[in-house]
Amino acid sequence: MRIVIKIGTSTLTHPSGLLHIRRVEELCKTLSDLKNAGHEIILVSSGAIGMGAGKLFLQGKPSDIPTKQAAAAVGQCELMYTYDKLFSEYNHTVAQILITGEDTRHTERRQNFDNTVKRLLELNVIPIINENDSVATEELVIGDNDTLGAIVSITVGADLLILLSDINGLYTADPHKDKKARLLKRVEDITPEIEQMTGGAGSRLGTGGMTTKIAAAKIAMDAGINMVIANGSEPSILYDIVDGKDVGTLFVAKGKNK
Repeated sequence: MRIVIKIGTSTLTHPSGLLHIRRVEELCKTLSDLKNAGHEIILVSSGAIGMGAGKLFLQGKPSDIPTKQAAAAVGQCELMYTYDKLFSEYNHTVAQILITGEDTRHTERRQNFDNTVKRLLELNVIPIINENDSVATEELVIGDNDTLGAIVSITVGADLLILLSDINGLYTADPHKDKKARLLKRVEDITPEIEQMTGGAGSRLGTGGMTTKIAAAKIAMDAGINMVIANGSEPSILYDIVDGKDVGTLFVAKGKNK
């Protein structure tokens, strides 16, 4: 399978913004093993601003655009250095691709992006994609990597999109506030009721929340791509997801039964 995995800031870092070393090591090990098994892996990674904020000893996520961009510039270096080092331990090469919203909307630039990713996959490379937060402002204001993950999945013709976050999946209510909240295992249509189950942004260092994940699910489902939301605290959960086991919340693509 060609699989796009999006991992959020809250999964990659501690609340301080500093790298969650054990978790990232496990993530790279699991993805390397899945690649060894014959799957094509594309990683959409958040974390640049969060890691930059941690390295710059900022208190939480910056609120102004210039500081966000500065943090992203610092954090992206740290992020790619870490991925390159860890994936190299399992004999896998990574490539960095930084894109903006315009790159996905402009026909020629989108085709160039598609060509680059597919050629990297042919060369047995793991593309690591993030929004170019150090120069783009649109994404910093309204963007998120959940939507980016869905757009990337469509562009490269992925078979599956996985969003790893700090929650087990989509619940009928906020599980932190409502003890009766129930995890939905399968969603076949994004109804108004489903949309009402979403809350606001997630962690203080991240940009997304369940709202952006549902928006991403709708994009993927309409394009015929299955999507799973799962908890990324144990990256080995990816094995179960790829094997089709009952993990997290599965959003079933239009025209598919599983």
